[in-house]
Amino acid sequence: MNLTKTQADKLVKGCIKNDRAAQETLYRLFYAEMLRVCHNYLPDKALAKEAFNSGFLKVFQSIQNFSAQTGELGGWIRKIMIYTAIDLFRKELKFNTTYTEVIDTDDYFIAPQVLDKLYFEDILQNIRSLPPATQTVFNLFILDGFTHKEIGEQLSISEGTSRWHLAEAKRKLRELLDPDNRDNMPIERSGSGL
Repeated sequence: MNLTKTQADKLVKGCIKNDRAAQETLYRLFYAEMLRVCHNYLPDKALAKEAFNSGFLKVFQSIQNFSAQTGELGGWIRKIMIYTAIDLFRKELKFNTTYTEVIDTDDYFIAPQVLDKLYFEDILQNIRSLPPATQTVFNLFILDGFTHKEIGEQLSISEGTSRWHLAEAKRKLRELLDPDNRDNMPIERSGSGL
């Protein structure tokens, strides 16, 4: 959502004053985009809606902390939504597995002709078919640009575990997107050199 600085300032000031019209306008402007963000991390629609509502409550409770000098209003709201969704994810769906094996992610390439045949919804459906922890790491790294260190800190996992989940997501997505090429996939390598 692209708001001018003046529009964003007006909305923020209105929300700080608990102006219901400003709050409703802000909510409506970011509803679809932020619900989609929550749904990226929580495949269950009810949980995504819960995270969305909790996230907007946090937005309204901390709107006085927003500063236009440090960033854009939509980015600030998006970050709150991501963290809220991850917190709910951790509460509802635990990371039960720790992986230390690092896989060379450069070996997983999807041919452009395969991607040309896909539609956005097909790709989204394949991402949502990943195990929850793997999907979350994939979303944080690929969609939201978090580093493995930031992902590890946010999810209370090691950087190696984050890297494993990303490599696993890429491997599984490659299998889903190009099932005819499964036999030509590289063999996973361990870091031991064996």
